[in-house]
Amino acid sequence: MVVVGPCTIHDPVAGLEYAQRLRSLADEVSSTLFLVMRVFLEKSLTTTGWKGYINDPDLNESFDITKGLKKARTFLRDVNKLGLPMATEAVSPLLQQYYGDLITWTIFGVHSIESQIHREIASGLATPVAFKNGIDGKLESAINAIRATRQGHRFVTIDNHGHPCVVHTQGNHHGHLVLRGGKGSPNYDPVNVRNAEQALRAAGLPENIVVDCSHANSYGRPELQEAVLANVTNQIQKGNRSLVGVMLESNLLVGRQPIPSNRRQLTYGCSITDPCIDWKTTETVIREAAQSLRTVLKNRRNSALPQRLPPT
Repeated sequence: MVVVGPCTIHDPVAGLEYAQRLRSLADEVSSTLFLVMRVFLEKSLTTTGWKGYINDPDLNESFDITKGLKKARTFLRDVNKLGLPMATEAVSPLLQQYYGDLITWTIFGVHSIESQIHREIASGLATPVAFKNGIDGKLESAINAIRATRQGHRFVTIDNHGHPCVVHTQGNHHGHLVLRGGKGSPNYDPVNVRNAEQALRAAGLPENIVVDCSHANSYGRPELQEAVLANVTNQIQKGNRSLVGVMLESNLLVGRQPIPSNRRQLTYGCSITDPCIDWKTTETVIREAAQSLRTVLKNRRNSALPQRLPPT
């Protein structure tokens, strides 16, 4: 699985153009890689800043959340019509009910993994759920989150009509770990991956690991994401079976831009949050990964299939 796309969506027109390009690329590499578009609609903050497309769709601190929800759902619906699966980060515990039916994969970031309500929400989502390691690079909080999510919970949330309700979840058994580095140090190398496998095994959890090629794993430098992906690809070629996916921050144009006071001065297709690789680089690295992994992933899938019993 390759979760790839803008750090956050801020322009639905540019976002849809990206989705259309990704749809074609997904078809091209579908025999080897499963592409999921990164459609993050909320922004997890440590201090201040833009809070994401749902919270502030006009990028001017007007916080027209009703407008943001409607426009966000429209965008998700348009991408869904392309037949392209989407991934998002769950920041607000309440918003998933408004658009969760259009999401394929949900991730919980470093600021959510220790939150009880986020773990409870994850236990009832109809998608696989992923938890990043802590901002300090430690795995304990994420592994505890995976364990907690596998259990059923009772808690207060909202129903499909927006009314407060008490829900009882059955637990989500499709949780997995995301390595994103920590404290400025990467953790995607074979030693750290092996340590993560051992920690998951000790907790009685499946050894399924996704590597975030951005953030601390690339020191926040988009051009280094390619090197991270190449390293992960090499580990799989050498026989690693726990690495099941990667994440890439990618947009039409490279880098990032600040939000100008005149919104008309925004550069089309360029991130306003984390810096991204451009589309040309995205195509290149995904095609290279698909080519290099074609045989090894085919063999890995075939060996994982249940063996047929001989006819009686």
